[in-house]
Amino acid sequence: MPGLVGPLFFTAGNAAALDRARMLDGFPEVDSYLSFLLPATLIQGIMFSATTAGNDVALDIQNGFFDRLVSSPVSRLSLLLGRLAGIAIYGFGLAVVFTALLVAFGASVQAGVAGVVVLAVTSSLVAIAIGAFSMAIGFRKGSVEEVQGYFPIFFTLVFLSSAFFPPELTGGWFETIAGLNPVSWMVNGLRTLVIRGWEWQGALLALGTGAGLAAFLVGVAALGLRARLRQ
Repeated sequence: MPGLVGPLFFTAGNAAALDRARMLDGFPEVDSYLSFLLPATLIQGIMFSATTAGNDVALDIQNGFFDRLVSSPVSRLSLLLGRLAGIAIYGFGLAVVFTALLVAFGASVQAGVAGVVVLAVTSSLVAIAIGAFSMAIGFRKGSVEEVQGYFPIFFTLVFLSSAFFPPELTGGWFETIAGLNPVSWMVNGLRTLVIRGWEWQGALLALGTGAGLAAFLVGVAALGLRARLRQ
């Protein structure tokens, strides 16, 4: 529920407060601010939800259930991939739900069904990336509190990106940081599909960035699992 209600709350508030920003020179042409916020809503929803993978790992370690899993004849890799597969499916479904809700209230996806598929697949990749990072912390620290302590990293990355407002309209340090932020790369790619229509460049930018982050952070999580198994 936090992954569903929280982002919708932020989206409703931002759409109401910033809707008139659409009249600014240089702002992307959209019929509704919800269209501009759709990619940000997806990323936020996954951010709220995917960290539960690390919380669950840490909880299993704290209560001894992880030791029982390790002593059983199960693949060690499944201890990592099982949870990531679950969170990937969740991310895909969450993207479909969010897209349907925002479209019902005035947003539109100009790229059509193909654009929605890219939105959902990118959301799955982001879910894998965030879930893998939180699991890496869970394997290393074995504490739910430690995992939750890293949550502000994700929150900060989203707010220091192009998720809620075009950085080029602000200039200065914010535009520089947002331009270097991988979250901006994904959001910009998805926003191209939502606002302009189908463009291979936007689709590949979003999918490529999501896949790269997922691959790297799954590797980090695998190293964390290996370190925990050695203990």
